[in-house]
Amino acid sequence: MPKALKIPAAKRTAAAKKAATKVPASKARVFKTKWFAKAAKTQLITDAELCAAIKAVMEGKADDLGGGVWKKRLNDNMHRSIIVAKGGKYWIYAYLFAKADRENIDDDELAGFKKLAKDYAKATEAGIAAAVTLKELVEICHDCK
Repeated sequence: MPKALKIPAAKRTAAAKKAATKVPASKARVFKTKWFAKAAKTQLITDAELCAAIKAVMEGKADDLGGGVWKKRLNDNMHRSIIVAKGGKYWIYAYLFAKADRENIDDDELAGFKKLAKDYAKATEAGIAAAVTLKELVEICHDCK
């Protein structure tokens, strides 16, 4: 499992928290972690496929693992991706595995991804921009519809 990205946390009021949970899909930004980008490249999974998959996730066509973590099938059902998105503002591809190698992630990994989702939910625009500048995150698409 890739390590958690340290992003500066913003102070959030109850109103900001409520607004973050109701972000329209058209305002969502989609990223992949540096680790995921390398793994997807070796499996010939394109950014276009990832963007299309996120659209399907936004429509509810994915396995909701709870706590801002989703599992989505990719690459003609040969691979599974773990996507974290707490609040729906940032969707981040975090982990990729072949269906042939393993059936699912274990409980400890799921707990780690839930924590990662919380960390990204607290991320500021400046924190995300810094992660992109440092190439820890790669933006795939913006304003997915």
